[in-house]
Amino acid sequence: MLTDIEIAQAATPEHISKIAEKAGVPESYVEMYGTNKAKVDYNLLKDVEHTPGKLVLVTAINPTPAGEGKTTTTVGLADALARQGKNVVVALREPSLGPVFGIKGGAAGGGYAQVVPMEDINLHFTGDFHAIGAANNLLAALLDAHIHNGNELGIDVRKITWKRVVDMNDRQLRNIVCGLGGRAHGVPREDGFDITVASEIMAIFCLATSITDLKERLGRIVVGYTFDDKPVTAHDLKAEGAMTALLKDALKPNLVQTLEGTPAFVHGGPFANIAHGCNSIMATRMALALGDYCVTEAGFGADLGAEKFLDIKCRLCGLKPDAVVVVATVRALKNNGGVAKADLNIENLEALEAGMPNLLQHVENITQVYKLPCVVAINAFPTDTKAELDLVEAKCKELGVNVALSEVWARGGEGGLALADEVVRLCENGDDEGRCANTFEFAYGDDLSLAEKIEAVATRIYHADGVNFEPKVLKEIEKLEALGFGSMPVCMAKTQYSFSDDAAKLGAPRNFRITVRDIKVSAGAGFVVALTGSIMTMPGLGKTPAAFKIDVDENGKISGLF
Repeated sequence: MLTDIEIAQAATPEHISKIAEKAGVPESYVEMYGTNKAKVDYNLLKDVEHTPGKLVLVTAINPTPAGEGKTTTTVGLADALARQGKNVVVALREPSLGPVFGIKGGAAGGGYAQVVPMEDINLHFTGDFHAIGAANNLLAALLDAHIHNGNELGIDVRKITWKRVVDMNDRQLRNIVCGLGGRAHGVPREDGFDITVASEIMAIFCLATSITDLKERLGRIVVGYTFDDKPVTAHDLKAEGAMTALLKDALKPNLVQTLEGTPAFVHGGPFANIAHGCNSIMATRMALALGDYCVTEAGFGADLGAEKFLDIKCRLCGLKPDAVVVVATVRALKNNGGVAKADLNIENLEALEAGMPNLLQHVENITQVYKLPCVVAINAFPTDTKAELDLVEAKCKELGVNVALSEVWARGGEGGLALADEVVRLCENGDDEGRCANTFEFAYGDDLSLAEKIEAVATRIYHADGVNFEPKVLKEIEKLEALGFGSMPVCMAKTQYSFSDDAAKLGAPRNFRITVRDIKVSAGAGFVVALTGSIMTMPGLGKTPAAFKIDVDENGKISGLF
């Protein structure tokens, strides 16, 4: 059996100019990066008249070691819609180097449902993440230079909130002391690094609607506080102009293609467990402008990626999904039901039924909380039995939701035709209960307090009994609301493996509370981040990271990349 990278390397993709032509992008807006990738000038959005297409959001159950296949399903669904004659464009996130070299592997889909060139996409791509890291660290350097050169703004070094970033899992940098070595080398202080995808710059990059909006958002970033607790912004440091200069080309969405030649924008890449987990609004809007259907995905499980797509991205950018796909595998559901990874190939209806509540809670959140039409896509494995598939379908039917078997990993777009049929039905007509884009609701209103918004997500989406706020968090919430940040949505930083903040609690746990241990404002992005449980904004590498398997031969051909 061929690996994902071998399948991708065996393909003969079309020249990217042909893909741009297929997508309807005028040649004057296309900037080539070789023969198989390009950037598209964001001015296309204001220069070309268009009617937005249908927006399809692909999400999933909580991730497990068994795998779910959300990106694979997204790509396969788009190819299936294209096979049915639909004008469709994909919108995905860019992978971070941290997971690529860590435990997750590549992030360009899999099997015969991939975006290519997968090696480029997974390794550096067009340099967007490097530009984001450079802009982030320029702001950090300007901040420390200001303090070193007299500190006219009166910044309290104990209240600096801005961190440097690197796009790598590097736990050694989580907590550091910097500025050592004497007066000429800066002011000593405690500091730390985040991974680039957790940077507020990444969030701003993905939520900006224009280069002007980008610059204004960058200027609003709060980097710390003065001795009398007044916020200090990037604008106060005169930083936003230079930061925008570093990001002006990165802001242009990246155009690539699926193995079947469907146009795909891959742009931006915040994690959904510690950030808002969606690709750039520029890419989403460009896909909607060019296609009758835009198929996009949000990171990790629906409790994280979809919640943030709906409560943050849609709220801030005025989007309304026409249909939602929730991806699951029989194997992953059995894992939620207590079956070890080594035993997942064996039929086990009892364990499958025990794990089903995880899927059903995600589905109910979409249909009952957000009031959106939904279909469950079962990403097929050869070991799935008819009895297991029938059980999943029966349980979903009880909620009034249809199930489609997806075989896109093995068969590409042909394996997603049944899923495409149901997606088209939902997009065109809504579901049998009348849910459609126009019935969409948020999980909480803008008028609630920050604590009430956090409580709403915890109780309505996670089904927690409530929230425990550490004392320092309550004080910080009071300060943030006094500073005028109380109307912002909340971005929950939480383990991706559970509805709770405890990664070990699988399925659909009950009788638990969420603990919020820290909170911070991302004023430029336009949301407040609540950190729960033991979640960290800088991951670490495991004992046997994926990097061990990656190699390059004498011809420059990469192997082992997923």
